[in-house]
Amino acid sequence: MRSGEALRLDRADVDLAGGILTIRKTKFRKDRLVPVHATTRTALRQYARDRDTAFSTPKDCAFFLSSRGNRLSSPGLQIAFAETRKLAGLDNGKPVRPHDLRHRFAVTRLALWHQQRADVQALLPLLATYLGHASYSDTAYYITGTAELLALAADRAFAGGANS
Repeated sequence: MRSGEALRLDRADVDLAGGILTIRKTKFRKDRLVPVHATTRTALRQYARDRDTAFSTPKDCAFFLSSRGNRLSSPGLQIAFAETRKLAGLDNGKPVRPHDLRHRFAVTRLALWHQQRADVQALLPLLATYLGHASYSDTAYYITGTAELLALAADRAFAGGANS
């Protein structure tokens, strides 16, 4: 998800039972459904319990709240992310930004598909849809040629693997 999409999530947009987020008002003015991994669902459930304990009477319909009980703002997200980076020990060298997680997700997904010998070309439209892109060329921007990804693609190409 884009940071702005996460900040715009309302409680009604987060289906913790089904593990689906409804993303509204995307960059391209479309809505999309995003499935979340079971571990993410667990973390979101814990956050919701903690949030509801802290703010038993919601001031806002937002899913993510600031320490004042209002919708989390972009600067608030940046501050919280910086604190989380420090706690996780990720402040060595170039700081990780929330948007970097989108890039890493796209590259990791492609690497996994190559490892699984999946038809990567056929799956690229799914990745584009998941990321909320209007076209594959928008998704291509996210695909950084990491050493791992390039090695996997090269192995498949030189091995004569179909759909490489």
